[in-house]
Amino acid sequence: MPVDTITQSVPTTLRAAVGGTTRPALPQSRAARELGLKRSEFDLAVRLGRIRTVPDEGGGGRRVTRAEIDRVASEDGFPEALREQVRAVGTAEGAALLGVTTPRFTRLARLGLVSPVGFYLNRYRTVVWLYAAEDLRRFTEDEKHAPLLRGRTPEPLRRRLDAGLDLRARNWRGRHLGSLLRQANDPWARAAALASLLEAAQVEETVPDPCERAHMNRFAPEPPSRSAAPDSPAALLTRRIMTAEDADEVAWLRSDLASALVEARADRPAPRPAARPGPEQGPGPECRPASPDPDPEPNPDPDPTPVADADPDHRSDRASGRHRGLLGWLRRGDD
Repeated sequence: MPVDTITQSVPTTLRAAVGGTTRPALPQSRAARELGLKRSEFDLAVRLGRIRTVPDEGGGGRRVTRAEIDRVASEDGFPEALREQVRAVGTAEGAALLGVTTPRFTRLARLGLVSPVGFYLNRYRTVVWLYAAEDLRRFTEDEKHAPLLRGRTPEPLRRRLDAGLDLRARNWRGRHLGSLLRQANDPWARAAALASLLEAAQVEETVPDPCERAHMNRFAPEPPSRSAAPDSPAALLTRRIMTAEDADEVAWLRSDLASALVEARADRPAPRPAARPGPEQGPGPECRPASPDPDPEPNPDPDPTPVADADPDHRSDRASGRHRGLLGWLRRGDD
């Protein structure tokens, strides 16, 4: 699988002189229009590192500098080449690209051999996974994958499938976390990205200080789907997909969250409420988790957000004996 492009932090407003004027960074919806992309295509381009975004100094959603728009628009084959790079397909079209049947494609995805880049829920509340067409083309070009595309699935892999292996949700979480970490320009934001994939009780055990949890929560990333009501079935299912399930995945996240907290504390301690003067006044006010800043820019594009195949079963492989940290794994990228 391809390695996601690493993005760089740049100032929010590009102060390039053009006839004595400044060139402010644009909201993402405006940037998508200028690049001729649907919002779903633009969002996937950002997640894959094709388009770099920067934080808004005013506290709003992330923005895109004019320099970045100029860079993307100047690439060879623009805009058709960019659209092809961010084209996402479902199971049927993905199977056609690989030249295999739909059931075989689903097996490859469950085994983690092709990884989703997004998902959405259809009208029946079934998870529809979407895959990057460019990933699938590269998969077919690798000769070592030829036996997986023809003939019987090897017996060891069939046994894992029979045992219920399904790595789609887990692999999506890995790519999603990689995107969050690339965009995080603050150590507390990196900690919040890791915490976003854990159960609340696991975060509380790893970060026992309520003031640190409250401060970290200010940097909590937006969920992939913002249109569903918080307690709706769609929101609950999305949250299930976003939450690590296997013991080794949870252990990786908690270990890396603890390491990220060490870096965040060294950068700056979490703010604490001032204590009331005098012992008769009692203890100072408690730290309370703050809600993350709302994104002022809704997603107007009705198209689903890209990532791979339809199946509501999200069980993951109980892999054992792995000792690499999750961040190290992400930084390696897909081989």
